[in-house]
Amino acid sequence: MDFSAQGDADAPGGHWLAMRRGFARHCPRCGEGPIFRRYVKVNATCPSCGLALASYPVDDAPPYFTILLVGHVVVPSLMLVEEFLHPASWIENAIWLPLTLGLTLFLLPRVKGALIGLHWANGIVNP
Repeated sequence: MDFSAQGDADAPGGHWLAMRRGFARHCPRCGEGPIFRRYVKVNATCPSCGLALASYPVDDAPPYFTILLVGHVVVPSLMLVEEFLHPASWIENAIWLPLTLGLTLFLLPRVKGALIGLHWANGIVNP
């Protein structure tokens, strides 16, 4: 494999491949090593290929995009259920609160990984 330091966006799959690997929480360059050592704590380097993962800044974008995605799933679903089924408030709370929390916790590391992959493919690094 040919690993460039500034990303491999011109390779087959390019940006999408890097984002898919990141979404799977794997290194965007090799696709094998884990990006995170804990829930959303980025490894300093990839244990498989040595890519400096910590040098790709994603800052506040992962929570923003996670909230955007979860909101676009939960709010329309909640509105449709309320409009057509009219469940009791306690039932709605029992459904929507855990669903919102679960989706958020599931998506946050994946979105962060995808953004790290996108930054790698575009060669965006901290100086």
